[in-house]
Amino acid sequence: MNPALNNPITEDDIANYLANTPDFFLRHAELLAAVQFTSPHSNRAVGLQERQAEMLREKIKSLEQRIMEMIRHGSENVMLSDKILRWARSLLTVTDLYALPASIVQDIQTQFSVPQVGLRLWGVATEYAGLAVAREVSDDARVFASSLTEPFCGLNTGFEAVSWLEDPSTVSSLALVPLRGGAAGATTPAFGLLVLASPDPHRFHSGMGTDFLARIGELVSAATSRLK
Repeated sequence: MNPALNNPITEDDIANYLANTPDFFLRHAELLAAVQFTSPHSNRAVGLQERQAEMLREKIKSLEQRIMEMIRHGSENVMLSDKILRWARSLLTVTDLYALPASIVQDIQTQFSVPQVGLRLWGVATEYAGLAVAREVSDDARVFASSLTEPFCGLNTGFEAVSWLEDPSTVSSLALVPLRGGAAGATTPAFGLLVLASPDPHRFHSGMGTDFLARIGELVSAATSRLK
């Protein structure tokens, strides 16, 4: 029995043969001119070289779009960095510590176009215990804040921190930024939590980068540590 009948040649076999036999088309150059494809753009028959040119144009167009996206993201990052620097400078000018928390909330809303911002601190010095940011926070909220090694971003699923905001019912997505001593990513217990909230369910999502949020958290942590 002919084994070829039991094991017919497949398209993969042909593709592997051509990939491993590059001189095949040197011996059969006429095939390059004879092969015809249907163009996906005009539904007409085109030659191999023209089809290759179309594929290259499509690849170049895709690469151009990616480059434009990279340039756009780069420009946005530069603008965001400038905003953070301006805000950091503003924080340094605040000398009234009683007004500091409200200034932080207002600046974040204004500088970064965040609809609602909330802030809670625990363990503050006695003279600042009457501030709104020092209101009682549950043990669960404190444990949750300390468990975060990076900002949490996602949909509002009933976090206690949402109740700290002016209009909790409108919150669809939010970012929760732990406040603690040291650099971002530290595992020391948190002494506060910053809440950024939006009615847009896509404003804060699990797939977004959190580097800039972490920088914001570092600045707020450093500024509010003066209240302890």
